[in-house]
Amino acid sequence: MIRAAIDLGTNTCLLLVTEWTEGSGIQKVLRDLTTVVRLGQSVDQNRSLHPDAMERTLKCLKHYAETVRAAGGDPAATACVATSQARDARNGAEFFCRVEVETGFRFRVISGAEEARLTFLGALLPGMSAEKSAVIDIGGGSTEIISATDGTSVDAGAVRFTERYFATDPVSDEEFWSCQAAIDEALGPFVEWRKKLPPDVQLVAVAGSATALAAWFLELKSWDPAKVDQVMLSRGDVHRLVEELKWRTVKERSELPCMEPGRADVILAGAMILWRSMEKLNFPTCRISSRGLRYGVLTSAV
Repeated sequence: MIRAAIDLGTNTCLLLVTEWTEGSGIQKVLRDLTTVVRLGQSVDQNRSLHPDAMERTLKCLKHYAETVRAAGGDPAATACVATSQARDARNGAEFFCRVEVETGFRFRVISGAEEARLTFLGALLPGMSAEKSAVIDIGGGSTEIISATDGTSVDAGAVRFTERYFATDPVSDEEFWSCQAAIDEALGPFVEWRKKLPPDVQLVAVAGSATALAAWFLELKSWDPAKVDQVMLSRGDVHRLVEELKWRTVKERSELPCMEPGRADVILAGAMILWRSMEKLNFPTCRISSRGLRYGVLTSAV
């Protein structure tokens, strides 16, 4: 049978279409698509979905509905979740009613805790031990960090913090330090959580900021999830990438290897969240995973 899932975040909309067997799970990935829609445009300031952002997202979802039907699936049976921007926006329910009418997709807005749980389920690569892993999902509006037993979500995301702190291009030192201080403060709830974990727990980083950094680190000429899934970044590696992003303009960042359209302006804030998480929570390395929430949504009883 065909089984599909959609993860609609603050910055990106991801579609996973698979051949699925009950009892065995995913047999083959048919389509794994990412589109930058920036649904969270200005939501942090206005608590409302922007008309342009809704139109971009609806256009993407209409294309995704065609993709699901072409694979033999049903949009109405697709497991669809929306995250941070939908939690914050006053007009989210109205928008998702329109989405269902025009595409057939039925979205569920999930809490930060549920997002963390499903991300953890979906992020682990073959051979990874759940008990010895912690997953960080840096989204556009929020960041989740979770282990097999516990985790939480904070309102620190690549889009949210870019809109709050970065007004110049390239960013100024003052903007950079203000953003770093805000990230460190936001990570406060994770400090006690980290103390409960074994020192050797492996951090696994998912979502667009992390995979973009990995592709750049490898200098990939084209996107290759199999290669990205092998990347292990040290704290020093991530700090170096942050420093290199800091002095680049958005245009210069957009020319980096495999930098997808619509991510160059927010990649610095995303990279800083990963760097500060590793520093503040004492993770010497992070493994990159191209999987994440969409896999957890697909394989759970959502």
